[in-house]
Amino acid sequence: MNKALLEVRGLTKRFGALLASDNIDLEVREGETHAVIGPNGAGKTTLIAQLAGNLRPDAGSVRFAGEDVTALSPQARSRKGFARSFQITSVYSDFTALENVMLAVQAHAGHSFSFWRPARGEQALSSPARAILDEVGLGGRADVLAANLAHGEQRQLEIATALATRPRLMLLDEPVAGMGVEETRHMIEFLSTLKGEKTIILVEHDMDAVFSLADRVSVLVYGRIIATGTPQEIRANPEVRRAYLGEEVGV
Repeated sequence: MNKALLEVRGLTKRFGALLASDNIDLEVREGETHAVIGPNGAGKTTLIAQLAGNLRPDAGSVRFAGEDVTALSPQARSRKGFARSFQITSVYSDFTALENVMLAVQAHAGHSFSFWRPARGEQALSSPARAILDEVGLGGRADVLAANLAHGEQRQLEIATALATRPRLMLLDEPVAGMGVEETRHMIEFLSTLKGEKTIILVEHDMDAVFSLADRVSVLVYGRIIATGTPQEIRANPEVRRAYLGEEVGV
């Protein structure tokens, strides 16, 4: 069994009277895809924001590869190996797909963004960027402006930019949100190729995606994890069925 790459202990976050994260304990093993599911308002995005460093918890700790990273900024966590995608696509719409990924490659290499324009022609940036676009299935769309890509392609591009930072841990917040059936199928197929190679925390409402991809699933309800287990164990858990799955997917 792989050791834990991410260890969360007692994570707590309040917004006034709302307890968004209620003493959360979570372990994510090296190389696993760990899904976090729950109804709307359960606190999933709040949890991801705290893991990424965008939101400071009121209590508790986040340890990554044995190091306490609770106080680190998102930029510092990125340098440690975190990468995050968002519910709403966050790409540079006026740049091509290739330029978006080159920018991520450049950022990971530590170059100043002031050199971005002349850097467009540099093989050291364009070659790895093209390879990543090929990997996610966008090789033929490299020179298309991000604004002109289909929604599903924009989500693929966002994951490509995350991969360009060579992350150890990917935080994927609803990667198939807003996709059609065919786009969703393509995204699930692509993410399945990352299984075992990348450690992934997957927040997702689409249960087909969750049960196709996840090694383990944690169920978050009202800011509290009520169960963690394999997809089969989660499907069979009576508390989960009452709190979430039975309402959402009728299992």
